[in-house]
Amino acid sequence: MPLHAVELLADEAGDHVVRRDWASLHDAGLPSQLDHTGATNAPHVTLLAAPALPPDEEVVRLLAPLLPLEVRPAGLLVLGGRRVTVARALDVPDPLVAAVAELRRGLAELPHQGWLPHVTLARRVDRAQVQAVVDVLGWEDVPLRLTTLRRWDPEAGEVTVLARG
Repeated sequence: MPLHAVELLADEAGDHVVRRDWASLHDAGLPSQLDHTGATNAPHVTLLAAPALPPDEEVVRLLAPLLPLEVRPAGLLVLGGRRVTVARALDVPDPLVAAVAELRRGLAELPHQGWLPHVTLARRVDRAQVQAVVDVLGWEDVPLRLTTLRRWDPEAGEVTVLARG
């Protein structure tokens, strides 16, 4: 079953920072989110992914007042098994954590327990390439300003902007 998502996008400067990481990986011949050529592919923070989402009005009520929102990258994550996802972990403000928890409450089908705030940099990375990925990305953690709230509908292949801050 396809997962619908509620996501936050960075402002132009933050988008550039993440895309720079994507390009560095790509230029080094490593897996990168830059390789995902879908029209809706953009650096984002997924707040909720589920087969069905709360109504847009509820999402906007809980999240729009928080925008714009400053988050601080807090190191790299390596998630998965033989093939992994590499992402930047994010320190996020408590009001965002509370809003995401409230959105998750009452949803019957959630593919993951809890929420791990992050920005994905590369997927399907062979474990043998992880050190090369870390070497390319380095340790620079540039703060991001999240300004756009959107909903991803995989069945329609569309994103809908719900709010900007």
